Amino acid sequence: MATAILGFAGCGDRDHEAARDAPIVIGWTAWDDAEFVTRLARRIIEDHTDHPVQLKLAGIEKQYRGVASGRLDAMLVAWLPDTHARYWKRYRDRLVDLGPLYEGGRLGWIVPDYVPRARVNRIADLADPTVAQRMGHRIQGIDPGAGLMQLSHEALQAYGLSGEYRLAKADAHIMARALAHAESDHQWIVVTGWTPHWIFAKWRLRFLSDPKNALGSSQHVDAIVRDGFRRDYPKVANILSAMHLSLAELQAGMFDAQQHGYPTAIDHFVATHHAEIASWVAAGRHR
Repeated sequence: MATAILGFAGCGDRDHEAARDAPIVIGWTAWDDAEFVTRLARRIIEDHTDHPVQLKLAGIEKQYRGVASGRLDAMLVAWLPDTHARYWKRYRDRLVDLGPLYEGGRLGWIVPDYVPRARVNRIADLADPTVAQRMGHRIQGIDPGAGLMQLSHEALQAYGLSGEYRLAKADAHIMARALAHAESDHQWIVVTGWTPHWIFAKWRLRFLSDPKNALGSSQHVDAIVRDGFRRDYPKVANILSAMHLSLAELQAGMFDAQQHGYPTAIDHFVATHHAEIASWVAAGRHR
């Protein structure tokens, strides 16, 4: 699924009374972790409050801009402190961070584990002309507005790879299909990727070492809401503040979604995480 850039219906901030009666509008991106977490949040909000939720598919910068302007109520995929640093710096004065939904996220360049470590274990190893030829002089990327792509362009410069490699723009699903095709024939490939992601549950993969830290350090992924959201939806804000998933359970849910579809995966998560969800909902009532 491509990350379409959608327009937002209605312009400007909604007034206080209208906001309480309107659906909560959450932006999301067609990344597997973002889709799972956003669909799960919608399910919990709609099951345990009186507020319907509307999801808007949009690029990352448009989500930040939408929340900052009040045209979106929330986004649940703010990768901080490095990945979305430029968006956070631009819009932070008009955003409210409710805290991390999960922690320990990592960005990087990934290769299948069958690619010999002796040949390719660091980003710098890609500079070897024979390695570049095996990789097709190509790094398979994702959507161009993603923070990972911005950092990847910087990594090409930092490691002197701009003359040897082209960073291919696509989307996360095309990246995964390219990886699947390479895996089927044991072809060499390097892709932009991250954890959590279901690809790590399906194949044996590894990150290339990045001693220059060009692609950032460990990240936390936060729920961001518009100014005034806590006032308009205090219970929902508290649920989102309390909501937290481990990387292991998130990655398992994402893999379940790949195998059986998101509705089934969300049903399964809700059915097997009663106590966890109850604690999030309780926080919504008592904070």
